[in-house]
Amino acid sequence: MRKLFIILGLIAAIIAVVLSSLPLFNMAFIPALAALAFGFAAFYSSKKENESKKVVQLIFLLTIVSLCLSIYKAVFSETKVGDTKELEVREQKAEDNAIEELEDLDLSDIKIDPEIRIQEAEDKAIEELEGLDLSK
Repeated sequence: MRKLFIILGLIAAIIAVVLSSLPLFNMAFIPALAALAFGFAAFYSSKKENESKKVVQLIFLLTIVSLCLSIYKAVFSETKVGDTKELEVREQKAEDNAIEELEDLDLSDIKIDPEIRIQEAEDKAIEELEGLDLSK
């Protein structure tokens, strides 16, 4: 059981360290708390079996590093909203270009055969009639 807690604690601590160094640093708290729980479980099982606690100390060290880094980023990072005027101008230009392209289209070249439309309407009417229950 001790080995299981140590392995799970190490995995959770490493994931916490990696997440705390990424822009997703807020997600690092979940594996850090899991690593602390697994670390405490491994510590108590090591204490009962009178085994070495060096790996458990490594779990705690990695978890503390990830928590410190995540808390530092949470406190001192600023979310900056850029100037949205440039974005609005780009959107307006893209919309104007799309309108110009649609206006330039020549739809007179497209020929629709009226017999195809009639055939499609007939097929649809037949399907609807076949779906009716006339036994009533």
